[in-house]
Amino acid sequence: MSKNIFIIGSGFSALAAACYLAKSGNQVTVFEKNSTIGGRARQLKKEGFTFDIGPTWYWMPDVFERFFNDFDKKPSDYYDLIKLSPAYQVYFGIRDFVTIADNLPDIVKTFENIESGSGAVLEKFMSEAKSNYDIAIKDLVYRPGVSPLELITTETALKVGQFFSNISKEVRKRFKNQKLVQILEFPVLFLGAKPQDTPAFYSFMNFADFGLGTWHPKNGMYSVILAMEALAIELGVKIQTNANVEKIIVKQKKAVGIRVNGQEQFCEVVLSGADYHHSETLLDAEHRAYSESYWEKKTFAPSSLLFYVGFNKIIQNVEHHTLFFDVSFEKHAESIYDKPSWPEEPLFYASFPSKTDDSAAPEGQEAGIFLIPLAPGIEDTEEIREKYFNIIIERFEKLTEQSIKKSVIFKDSYCVNDFIKDYNSYKGNAYGMANTLFQTAFLRPKLKSKKVENLFFTGQLTVPGPGVPPSLISGKLVSELIQKNSTKS
Repeated sequence: MSKNIFIIGSGFSALAAACYLAKSGNQVTVFEKNSTIGGRARQLKKEGFTFDIGPTWYWMPDVFERFFNDFDKKPSDYYDLIKLSPAYQVYFGIRDFVTIADNLPDIVKTFENIESGSGAVLEKFMSEAKSNYDIAIKDLVYRPGVSPLELITTETALKVGQFFSNISKEVRKRFKNQKLVQILEFPVLFLGAKPQDTPAFYSFMNFADFGLGTWHPKNGMYSVILAMEALAIELGVKIQTNANVEKIIVKQKKAVGIRVNGQEQFCEVVLSGADYHHSETLLDAEHRAYSESYWEKKTFAPSSLLFYVGFNKIIQNVEHHTLFFDVSFEKHAESIYDKPSWPEEPLFYASFPSKTDDSAAPEGQEAGIFLIPLAPGIEDTEEIREKYFNIIIERFEKLTEQSIKKSVIFKDSYCVNDFIKDYNSYKGNAYGMANTLFQTAFLRPKLKSKKVENLFFTGQLTVPGPGVPPSLISGKLVSELIQKNSTKS
């Protein structure tokens, strides 16, 4: 039965849900508070340079294919994908770096050259990781997190021990070289928690990394947002920008509409793809399913300090994606998760999309994105941002043996305060709620409101979790719940 459905926000999960719900015959309207769509995945254009403001890694291409296939489309109908070769590079010191190839056999050789015997160990580890990937990404994550029974299958019963061990333990008992350990622990950072707090089952992220490779959509990740927008419009979805939703209207314990830009508008279903905590503040207190103390106790994925920098020359000795692990990972992680504070010696990541994509920078120039993961909720000032820009640029210059600071045409920064202002993000988190053991599947905030009928949620704070592919899946899961709910009513 067709319903009039309002969706708050226009990030990956909201756009995915909009497409599925429109395909099912519903009237769907998306309300986006900012002037452009995309949520955290917006774009910055400046002086001939183009930057993805949010996600820059395109992993799990099969999830994107599955999404578009649901509409008898494929990604190539909308954007071109480039497989990065090499996938990325990791610096551990001056002239001390490891380059990760675009295929597993070459990565196995790299490991073997660094630690004798580790190549065969990696092959076995990756076989297990692929098995986990097949179980998780092809099955488990497409379940709505309604019941713990969703996790009990013939396959997961054989892997129950992996839910009670952790990535760090499993990696470290197989590999002794610290560089290899850090490279294998790195992918779970996308899940928003320390490796020692992330269940070993999540080694499927290593298969996403080494097995499926790292990709770049031509013209940036925003190409995916534009593709989803085009698909949504094809399906009849209406999208309104500069539309700030101020309240979710509830009557007789049913969501019946929203107040947007001071005007009340009515519908039959409300779905929020905005930050879950913020979405609940749009409700009167008695209609909220989760208290402030609930959110306070949860482990949130990091926030970030980002810089978008235009350089007047080509940057040397780096790849499209380059990680800088030349300082203590443990100390930096402690400042994020254990004692929230600015790290004394930050690890950081740099992306140079213009290495792959001519559209990212004018000829002979370079677009650079620099990211420092941070604890959400910490103090954020222009002075602190400038201090950390200088810290990482000086380290970058030393490690890559070149001078770049004098080649900066401009730099824009983005940090905790901006995540709060632009996305109403809880404590300015960048990636949602971490996927720890007690924040997995049915233990995450629910897709369907427990207190208000016809009110639903989607995105990184609910099922299945943080990251772009999970956000696409979240949109599909909530659309199925809405459809199921509609057939009952």
